[in-house]
Amino acid sequence: MISFESSFIWASMFWGSVASGYCLYGWKQRAPLPLAGGAAMMIASFFLPALAMSLVCLTLIGVVYWLVRQGR
Repeated sequence: MISFESSFIWASMFWGSVASGYCLYGWKQRAPLPLAGGAAMMIASFFLPALAMSLVCLTLIGVVYWLVRQGR
């Protein structure tokens, strides 16, 4: 069970904002990869504790960036 400590709330707010930006960008550009990455980050910001959430979101940002650079 996730406790609502201040670190969880701040991390969730930050990564949720970044994720919504990714989703909005993916939606407007019709790019499925950023849209899916943003959706995955939103799910992570709801269900994971603060440290795990940050690590998962940073990894997702890196993977999406790498895949876009590869042309996929």
